[in-house]
Amino acid sequence: QVQLVESGGGLVQAGGSLRLSCAASGSAFSINRMGWFRQAPGRERDWVASITWSTGTTYYKDSVKDRFTISRDNAKNTVTLQMHSLISEDTAVYYCAARIHADGGYEYWGQGTQVTVSS
Repeated sequence: QVQLVESGGGLVQAGGSLRLSCAASGSAFSINRMGWFRQAPGRERDWVASITWSTGTTYYKDSVKDRFTISRDNAKNTVTLQMHSLISEDTAVYYCAARIHADGGYEYWGQGTQVTVSS
């Protein structure tokens, strides 16, 4: 079992920055990949970015790859999403997720943190 706790959401003006963090506990040593997802009101949950735990290889949704940076700290079992140049379309609840198996889905989810970008 892996427990995930997000922090760092809030209200920011368009063009601003926010930093989200996710702390993993429990069987964090078994994590293969961690990711950030978001869900805007009335929309489905959407993948944003992910990082392979062992190699640090990163992956991004096209609409964020020049503005967001995902990173991890293996020693602290944390993953961070640094967001710059925020736009109103980035407004959503952001979720941290972890998967154990390289060919599996994301099995563990955090509770979510609200990000609101005001225009």
